[in-house]
Amino acid sequence: MLIACGDALIDFVPTRNADGREAVMPAVGGSCLNVAIGMARLGAPTGFVGGISNDLFGSMIAEHAAASNAELGLATRSDHQTTLAFVRMVAGESHYAFYDADTATRNWTYRRGTIPFATVEAVHVGSTTLVNDQGAAEAKALIMDARAASTISFDPNCRPNLVKDKPAYLARMAEFARHADLIKMSDVDFAYLFDDEPYQQRANALLAQGASLVVITRGNHGAIAWHAGAGQIEVPAPNVEIADTIGAGDSFQAALLFALYKQGRIGRQQLKDISAEDLRPALSFAAKCAGLTCTRPGADPPWSHEVTWNW
Repeated sequence: MLIACGDALIDFVPTRNADGREAVMPAVGGSCLNVAIGMARLGAPTGFVGGISNDLFGSMIAEHAAASNAELGLATRSDHQTTLAFVRMVAGESHYAFYDADTATRNWTYRRGTIPFATVEAVHVGSTTLVNDQGAAEAKALIMDARAASTISFDPNCRPNLVKDKPAYLARMAEFARHADLIKMSDVDFAYLFDDEPYQQRANALLAQGASLVVITRGNHGAIAWHAGAGQIEVPAPNVEIADTIGAGDSFQAALLFALYKQGRIGRQQLKDISAEDLRPALSFAAKCAGLTCTRPGADPPWSHEVTWNW
């Protein structure tokens, strides 16, 4: 099975009412939940680990996960409220205002011994859970237990408006990267973390410290990946009519993990040994899934019947 650990929330995504005025529509989201939903919809056995509220919004999250075939048996239900995020599109990028005080996600703790890592092929972590001290500490404890058996996937998915101490946050992201086998980030994340450092220079440094695969997504400019053996691979973004970009990066991550899983390349050693011939179609499939997500509002990853793959 594949699991994603982190945030589950409700996005209030921008729309228009009948009079053409700005309005918002609630939609289930959260980067790590989106990754779990994306993998499950494509057909991988998938679980989500994190905090989910018993309130109205938490029920929406649970129903959405169940309808997408994502397993919530490893999640923690509580009476803490659900995290809410209000989204506004600015110059094609999603900007968020989070309401996350004393929420189910914030109060989630890792229950050591409850996850059968021997049956878990990959664990994905990242995003808002890693901003606060407690969430980062719990997620780190989980991946340190998982590393002996599971491939570690990491996407910082930075939210600068939540960061109060940038140097401490940068150090924390660097620490998670040191323990990751697969690192994916957007070009916007990269700029926040590494300023104007050349992509390849940072990718080489991440590979040198132990990562097997580093991927940078660049919106409609496609994605670039670096692998110690397969080298540099670039894939284009599909040409689609964009509704919004919410969840596109999460769909890319989910589809990439799914593709590697279907290829039998998700294991740590198998990922290290992957060839360019196997990696390129996996990356192209991920870009295709991200593009499809952009054609509909909110984080709505594709189902297996909506996409095709060539491996």
